Amino acid sequence: MSTLLLLIIYLAFISLGLPDSLIGASWPVMRQELGAPIGMAGLLSMMVTAGTIVSSLVSGFVVSRFGTGRVTLASCIMTAAALIGFSYAPSIAWLIVCAIPLGLGGGAVDAALNHYVAARYKAHHMSWLHCFWGIGATAGPMIMAAYLSGNASWREGYFAVGSIQFALVIILFVSLPLWGYIAKHHSGGTERQPSGGQEPHDLTAGSKLKNARGVKYALAAFLFYCGVETTVGLWGSSYLVRVHGLPAEEAALWVSIYYAGITIGRFITGFITFKVSNLLLIRTGQIMTFVGGLLLLLPLPPGFALSGLLMIGLGLAPIYPSMLHETPARFGERHAGKIMGYQMAVAYTGTTLLPPFLGVLAGYTTIGIFPLYILFLVAGMLLFSEILNFLIKGRSEEGQT
Repeated sequence: MSTLLLLIIYLAFISLGLPDSLIGASWPVMRQELGAPIGMAGLLSMMVTAGTIVSSLVSGFVVSRFGTGRVTLASCIMTAAALIGFSYAPSIAWLIVCAIPLGLGGGAVDAALNHYVAARYKAHHMSWLHCFWGIGATAGPMIMAAYLSGNASWREGYFAVGSIQFALVIILFVSLPLWGYIAKHHSGGTERQPSGGQEPHDLTAGSKLKNARGVKYALAAFLFYCGVETTVGLWGSSYLVRVHGLPAEEAALWVSIYYAGITIGRFITGFITFKVSNLLLIRTGQIMTFVGGLLLLLPLPPGFALSGLLMIGLGLAPIYPSMLHETPARFGERHAGKIMGYQMAVAYTGTTLLPPFLGVLAGYTTIGIFPLYILFLVAGMLLFSEILNFLIKGRSEEGQT
């Protein structure tokens, strides 16, 4: 039964990734039909992200009140309805209205399922979960491109993706009793062991979180991680074109390879987790990402910069799912759901704010600062992650004395 439920969760994460790149893929055609300025895509993206942050912050309370299955079902209904709404949008104002439930639904299901898998399944499932998100994020633009390249329109592309979401809604509705069955028959025996086989450090045994500083460092690590991942995807192509003189189509291909490195890396990481702890995977990934940034920075032939992009993608692959999976082990199950929501909210904040900040800096200087900016973000992520590890280790040693 638990395996069947895990497959449904994987399907949910594919659907979570499907809408993520649709606006960017369809905007050149959408804006012409609707008579919108090119910068309006940024406002739509911000509206989606704002809804995601809000729903992530309240996800801990909502899940504890209604359960993961019901929250996932309601979230998928919201995202499916929003996508269908996009397909019928008569104006930009309609798109802005639909962007709100799209963000609210995405944030709630993201936080809820990440917490559910982190608390009940082993590390390789978390890596594969985010690998399936990558499949969805890759398939979304491909579906839209298929409609745009034929005689269809962007509206039919959104309708197709919305229909896929509604198919998942049916599956989730039928599977609602399964969530209850798993919760009833596996309660008390589902909480996993943290990395290294130690007992969970229940920092939340009381009504209050005992290690507030530790949570803050975890949130900072998520902020910088998402800043790195999104900044490379947004500005990597511009850097390769302007600094290394690559043709635009070749630079775009290498950015696609960067995302492929993240997706494939997470699939491979799922097998590595059988032998390697989350903490070692996080640290190794951060070091690999830093080395990739150095290859971008050093005055070397363009081939080294391209290798640096691929190395950054492979380095980032294990970090995010491993940090999520460590949440119950680091802070205890009692507050893990709430902290997971905070982590999602801060992660989306990093995605929203840090990449545009590089654009502001580049406007005053040059896009050549791209590698330095990436190295700064990676260094911040590594610093706060290691401080958190030090705090957790110190508390563990105190508990043993």
